[in-house]
Formats: sequence, structure tokens, C-alpha cells
Amino acid sequence: MAKRVAVILSGCGVYDGTEVHEASAVLVHLSRAGAKVQMFAPSADQMHVVNHCEGKPTEEKRNILQESARIARGDVTDLAKLDVSAFDAAIIPGGFGVAKNLSNWAVKGKDFTIQPDVEKIIKALHKAGKPLGMCCISPVLAAKALPGCELTVGQDKECEKWPYAQTAGTMKEMGCKHVNTEVGQVHVDVKNKLVTTSAFMCKAPIHQVYDGVGVMVTEVLKLA
Repeated sequence: MAKRVAVILSGCGVYDGTEVHEASAVLVHLSRAGAKVQMFAPSADQMHVVNHCEGKPTEEKRNILQESARIARGDVTDLAKLDVSAFDAAIIPGGFGVAKNLSNWAVKGKDFTIQPDVEKIIKALHKAGKPLGMCCISPVLAAKALPGCELTVGQDKECEKWPYAQTAGTMKEMGCKHVNTEVGQVHVDVKNKLVTTSAFMCKAPIHQVYDGVGVMVTEVLKLA
């Protein structure tokens, strides 16, 4: 029987929404595995809109759900309507939208809060014993919602290959166990049914990011 997987998006574009390549990799690997996928996003304004040519915010306002529809080819549902009982698992791709739209990590750091619907869904999945896959920056959501969980965002040492390594240190400060991994690897927290991988937290070739996301998808479906 096909596994039913909810994919939660946060907009469209690495600097203000979902990282498009990570989302695409998730969807391709789920499709190849024969999973039944439904995409969701909050219907709210983005924190801001970034001109991706310049990497700078603009004066525009955009809706997270409408922007996510660009990735979903129009087939996306308001996150408030996500019924955890209808799914076997959920996956949250990365991108700064996780830190700006699904939470306020980008401005608050370890003192951040999670968007209420997102937090409710993560906790409901956990309570129901259903697996959750997260890549890139999205494991910060688990760090807050599932205290003491095990996860990875790649490496905790600063070097050119791992430009966001300080994030691992912050998660350890929050009481989580951070496990160092390479881009093609994942960490599976069996107790919490949480599967995480670094994706673009590592400065790696795109095919390696794509393959690492594939391992995450495979492990999530094994747990489902």
C-alpha cells in the first residue's frame, strides 16, 4: 500500500522560502518510491521578499501558500487543514523560509518560536509515532518542538565546506544531540522517528545534495 506523505513548504526560493532543489529532490524520490504526496503551506505573508539576484529584501509582500504553489504546480493546501491522521509521514525541506516563515529562527536564534500550526503538526506526528524527515535548516524545528532529540545539520566545525556549522552548536545549546554527518548521510533518531540530513547546509555539488535527500526519503518511508 502506498505511503501517504505530507510535504510542508515555506514559500519558493532559498532566501525567503523553500529551497527549490531540496523540494524537487524530495518530490522526485517520493514519486520513485510510489508514495502518495500532498503538499501544504501556511496561508500568511512571508517575513519578507528577497530579490534573489541581489540577495536583498524588497518592499514586496507575498503569500507563503501562493508562493509554495509555484513548486507544487498549483496543487497545495492550506497548512491549517493538514490532518495528521490522514498521513503516514511528513517531510519538511529547508530554505530560509523555514527560519523566517515557519518560525522566527532567523531573527531570534535559539530563543525562537515555531508557527503554531507547524508546531502542532510536529507534536501530533510525534505523539502518533509517525516519522518526520527534515533537511538543511528545518531540523531547528524539531530541536524546539522535540526537546532532547537527535539530529544533524552536517558538521559542528567551521570550515568552507560547512558554512552554517555554528547552527549545530546552537542546537546543542538547546539540549539536542547533534551528530556529525557528510552530505550524503542522514541521522535517524529511532526513538523520535526523526530523520535529518544536511543538504545545502553543506557546500557540496547539487547531485550529492540530491542523493542525501534521497537517503532521507528512503529512511522516512522505512519508518512509516
